[in-house]
Parts: sequence; structure tokens; C-alpha cells
Amino acid sequence: MTGERINKNSDPDTTPPFDPNILVYYGKFSEDDRLITGTGPLEFARTQDILTRYLPPPPAVVLDVGAGTGPYSCWLATEGYEAHLIEPVPRLVEQARQRAARQPEHPLASCRAGDARALDHPAGCADAVLLFGPLYHLTAQAERLQALREAHRVLKSGGRLFAAGISRYASVLDGLARGYLDDPEFATIVRRDLENGQHRNPTDNLAYFTTAYFHQPAELREEIVAAGFTHEVTLAVEGPVWLPDDFTQRWADPGQRAAMLDLARELEADEALLGVSPHLLVVAIKA
Repeated sequence: MTGERINKNSDPDTTPPFDPNILVYYGKFSEDDRLITGTGPLEFARTQDILTRYLPPPPAVVLDVGAGTGPYSCWLATEGYEAHLIEPVPRLVEQARQRAARQPEHPLASCRAGDARALDHPAGCADAVLLFGPLYHLTAQAERLQALREAHRVLKSGGRLFAAGISRYASVLDGLARGYLDDPEFATIVRRDLENGQHRNPTDNLAYFTTAYFHQPAELREEIVAAGFTHEVTLAVEGPVWLPDDFTQRWADPGQRAAMLDLARELEADEALLGVSPHLLVVAIKA
């Protein structure tokens, strides 16, 4: 699926370069393992649940933009969707190709390097767009809006956007849960997060993440509306159920895991608790 870009804003020659610190981080961090370790399985299961409820039925066309190593693209392909993977980090694109090669009976429709701010897809080609990384790795609001407008451009009328953000309070809660706040350098990172949402990690500790922007829930919604979308719902992906220090042991028990997922779904739209969830997911519609 190819097509001409429609305006100067979606021309890669006018798009600022990707932040080099992010490229360095993903050159070291095992993104391929992120959703199968720690609280990652909760994030993955909850995101699958939300997508299952809000996506149009297969064989709808889904663009997974900023797809990492392709866990969602590959899963959607097994569900019968026409899944196109777009990812700016070359190492992750290659890992995504390797993941896709392990399910030859359910291939991806495409898997390529690309930038959320300049999509190489024609207007009105997609039934749904996933933005599960761009809105927190683009730290300038103008660039986030550019990515959102690109998603709006490639969607069909009535198509759905699924846009993820990281909560403004993710670092402070993570620091409390894991003891990172004992490190003065992490405490400095947290203070900046809370002040303006601009997350920076000057250390070599990969657990402290990389360059990002952390949203207030209302702010995330406002940016999506400003890009021309109709907001449908903002959901807490993990909610508060990721917080127990024995999360891994609880998750390993099928009964407790089911109870945790039920609780997360029950609380997902509670506006008072949105900020407690590390990840937020907005569902919006192109009118």
C-alpha cells in the first residue's frame, strides 16, 4: 500500500531528526522482552482487551505506527487484520521482521522503517491507526500534533485512532514502588517530570527510561481533539493493579490474574484514577 504524501508537513525532508538519545536507548534496551516481563504482560493483555472491543472487525486495515518489535501488529495479523507495521528505530524493525517470520501463516501486510510525522501511506487508506509510542517520544507539542494529523490524514472517515500516552505521574509511582527514589538522580528526574512532563535520563540506568513526554490525562485528550479527532474515551491501561510489590507472583496465579484484569477493566474509565495508570489509551474517531 503506497501513495503520494499530500502536503509539505508530511515530507521527510522537512521533518526534524529523531532524538538520538532514544535511538541509543533502544539500541541497548530489550524492547522485545518488555511486554513479557514485570508488569508488561498486564499492559499487553489490557491493550489487547481494549483493541478487541473498539477495533472494527477484520480484515480491517490497521497501521501500527511506532510499533516497536511488532507484538500488536503480529497479534492483529493472527486475528485476520491487514496489519502494517511502521517503526523509526532500525534495530526494532529488524526484530519485528524476525517476529513476523515466526508466524508465516499470518504475515504482516508490510513492515518498514517510518516516522509517525511523515507516513508513506495515502490519505483515507486505514480503518484504524495505533500510536503506541510516538506521543511520548515526540517531546514537542508541535511534533505530536504533526503525528496526530498524519494519523487523521491516513484514516478513512469514521476510522478509529488508538493513541497511547504515559501518565505525568508514572515516574514518581514507579520510584515509590521500586525504591528508585532513594537515588538522588532519579529524584531529580521525577521533579522535572512533575514540573513540565519533560522526562530526561542523564544516567546509564536503562530502568529510568529515555527521552519522553509524560501527559496529564486531560492534556492528552486536548491534543487529540486539536488534531481534528472526536474524542470517544480515555482509558487507564493498567490502572492501579500494577502497584503490588508481589505483582509477578499474583499474575502467575490464573485466578488472581483474572481478578486483576477484571478490576482494571472496571476502573479503566474512572477519571479520578487515570493518572495512577502508567499508560493511558485514548480512543478517538475521524468524523
